[in-house]
This record gives sequence, structure tokens and C-alpha cells, in this order.
Amino acid sequence: MAKGNSDLGEQALSKAFEVGLSTQLDAADDLDAEIRTNPIALMQGELESANIEGRGLVIKNELRTEQLSVKTDGISIDPLKAAFGNIELTRPTNASAAVELTEVDIERACNSDYIQQKLKSLDVTLDGRPVRLSAEQIDFSLPGNGQVAIAASVVLDETGERQQVAFRATPAMGPQGHEVVLNDVQIEPENTSEPLTQSLLAAAKDLLDLHNFTLSGMTLQLQSLDVQQGKIALQMQAYIEKFPGGK
Repeated sequence: MAKGNSDLGEQALSKAFEVGLSTQLDAADDLDAEIRTNPIALMQGELESANIEGRGLVIKNELRTEQLSVKTDGISIDPLKAAFGNIELTRPTNASAAVELTEVDIERACNSDYIQQKLKSLDVTLDGRPVRLSAEQIDFSLPGNGQVAIAASVVLDETGERQQVAFRATPAMGPQGHEVVLNDVQIEPENTSEPLTQSLLAAAKDLLDLHNFTLSGMTLQLQSLDVQQGKIALQMQAYIEKFPGGK
């Protein structure tokens, strides 16, 4: 709910923002929206700003964010629809977003049904011949030094042969600004197949695209990426054409 001495209009809009956003979430430990406006501006459909703070938010594709903070520029909405709790933007707006992901949350996402389906029956070339492989249980950790550590059990579909893939890499922003790339790959000693590692890295390139995790009506552009021990902090710009949950 809105904080401080906001008037009833701000409180009602804040609640509408919370309800609209919650319809796009699978779960939330805490969600708080704060709208700033004044009665005259509100009658004209103009909001000064919207700040959203969340903790433990689970969005589509089973990705949990430990913390989320979104701050928008001025917002233009349809005031008549807003009076009935429906937030409809009359023009796109920009926002800045800060997201924190823990290694536990990322590992859970890696083993979600959504990701696991994308890692089944991958077409790869092994020893000069085409084969299909499926990656099973994925272990993910953030050991520090800006690195991620990934280990997975890989099964060749045709023979059932199982091999281990394990490597460390340094995440960085991709050239398009909406993806994360893995650089400086270091093969771990327990790794049994470098070619299979390269195949899994190729699959990871598609999975690390922010388009997989955005809400409808929103485009994200990565601004910075800070990989720390146990967590990753992302700073992003958001271009919002439609408020999540709006009609």
C-alpha cells in the first residue's frame, strides 16, 4: 500500500498497481506500490511517478527474484478507467529496475519444468556425427570473483550414456543489451566431455535472454551486471507499453 500521508486517490491507485502486478506473478512474499500525483493532475490522467518494491517475487518461467525495485518516469493513464481500478497507459513510459537474484533462486529456475524442457533432445555434433542429448539435474553456484559455477548430468538420448559437464565462466552483458553471455569458460577437472560442454553453452545463450523473463507489455534493457558471492545484482531500463494486468 502507499506510504505516508498520500491522499485517497494515491492510495487507490497504489492498490490498483499492486493488484495489477500481482496478476502477473505466481507468488510474492511482499509487494508494495507507491503512486505520487495530485487531484488536478489525476483528473488529467497524469501521475508524477510510480515506485514498486518487491521481495520474493516469482514471475513466469519459475524465476524468483530476491528483491525487485522499479521506479518510473511520469505516467499517463486513462483517468476514467483508473477510477474503476483498471490502469491503462495512454502512452508508453520508461522505468529503471534493480533486481537481485540469489544462487538458490537461479538453481531452482535452472531445474524448473520450463528450462528442463528446453534442455531436452538438443541436436549437437559429437565426434563428427549428429546426436541428441538431454541435460538433467543442474547445480549452480556463485563462488565469487565474478564467476558462476555450473555442473550438469548430460545423457545421450540414443545410448543412455551419461556424462558430466562442469565449468566456470564469467557472466557479462551481451552486445544487444537484452542477454547475458558467458565468457572466460574454464573446464572443471570432473568434466568428462568438452564438446558436450560447448553444446550446453550454446543452449545457455538462448536461455539467458531477458525476453524469456519479461512481463507482457514490457521491454528490458540490461544496464549493468554485478556478480557477487551468492547473488547477482542487475540494473535495467524498462520500456513499458502496457501496465502488467491492465486491459
